Amino acid sequence: MRGRQPAPLTLKTYQMTVTFQTNALDTSYNGWTNYETWNVALWINNDEGLYNIARKCGSYQDFVEYISEFVFQTPDRVRFDDPKVNAIQINSDVFDF
Repeated sequence: MRGRQPAPLTLKTYQMTVTFQTNALDTSYNGWTNYETWNVALWINNDEGLYNIARKCGSYQDFVEYISEFVFQTPDRVRFDDPKVNAIQINSDVFDF
């Protein structure tokens, strides 16, 4: 056993690639386009009052127009009329009753 050398350690390097989607249906934040879209959808789906208004309005654009008289933002301070909100995704996922 004398003179026996341990096997040399080798370090393997791995490369990772990352891709980002930039189209209108990008789902990069918990399945939603972005934080703003996720937050608005979360509040509409989980607040009984907002949900009932949404059901009566039928589309996100009508919803924003209707509530703009008395509610401007979610309790997390995301404005319902924020241009970052993906209205296409909200309409297809939230207003699909």
